[in-house]
Amino acid sequence: MTERDVPEEYLEGYTRILTDACTSGRRLKREEVDALRLRGERAAEAGLGMRALVRAHLSAAQVLREELPRDAAGHLLPVIEWAVDAFAEGHERAQRLAIRQEEAFRREFIDDLLHGRSDLGRLAERAERFGLQLAQAHAVAVAQGREPYDDGYPVTRHVESSLVARFGHRRILLTTKEGRLICVAPSDELGVLTFFAKLAYAATDGGQVAIGRPHSGPGGVVHSYEEALNGLDLAARLELDEPVLHAADLLVYPVLTRDRQAMADLVRSVLGPLQGARGGAEPLIDTLAAYFDTGCVAAEAARRLNLSVRAVTYRLDRIHRLTGSDPGDPVHRYTLQTAVIGARLLGWPEEEV
Repeated sequence: MTERDVPEEYLEGYTRILTDACTSGRRLKREEVDALRLRGERAAEAGLGMRALVRAHLSAAQVLREELPRDAAGHLLPVIEWAVDAFAEGHERAQRLAIRQEEAFRREFIDDLLHGRSDLGRLAERAERFGLQLAQAHAVAVAQGREPYDDGYPVTRHVESSLVARFGHRRILLTTKEGRLICVAPSDELGVLTFFAKLAYAATDGGQVAIGRPHSGPGGVVHSYEEALNGLDLAARLELDEPVLHAADLLVYPVLTRDRQAMADLVRSVLGPLQGARGGAEPLIDTLAAYFDTGCVAAEAARRLNLSVRAVTYRLDRIHRLTGSDPGDPVHRYTLQTAVIGARLLGWPEEEV
């Protein structure tokens, strides 16, 4: 847009203000400043760029300069500066307000999207504004690091710019929620979530990412988001240190805890006797967990626990004597491992079950 394309209404009264101020040698009056600010706001609301507007104001002042008496023209430059500054202030104020309103709209949409608190039909309409077509399946990845992150943080900007540079704007939504980085992508663009996971892991200095399964419809995003959150929660409870967790690989754990009372009974029945050991049950449960996580290899479990192999085998033997179940026996192993998983999920023995 050039200065010739700026409608006259946004220059209305401008030359009169310049003429009055120059001929009297005064500063701009408050009502003149307010009028210029108001026109700046309206120009911004109309989508007019500031460069074209400034050129239009300078061109109008140049024409006026030829018409002013010499003594009045000597005051023109500072008056132009005051006038354009007031106009630009109004323009910038309107831009900031528009940005805040857009941010508020985006945040409200994201909250509704991730918690399903809005009418699904209306939510789908609003989603189109952000490039999402909720009729198709979407999956959600959630990353959390050592500290919380927000939309304006350098980590968030880095991840977003890298995603855009790699994939462009392919119906991807990147945002933050409760200190976590969140990426929403359609099911036919799951490579986006894999790339996001790598970026987030590196940018958050070794954080952890969980990826929910794809689900269809406006409620699908909520479902996938909850799966990802549950994945991170399971990782914390089970002390899983994998950088990227897939909800599809964790489905067995919700199944195990679906009957919480039955799982609590199993934990108390199988592992309860360990509470009578010197030092309590926790060191022995940690030993069982490491033993099972390493495929029942005592040497590898000892390395993870920073113990000698002899100490690990002693503990395993102690567990056998206290519980009556042998960790090395395939028949007993499944019961013990299931009970250990249940103890981790239920927070036992720290929490009573």
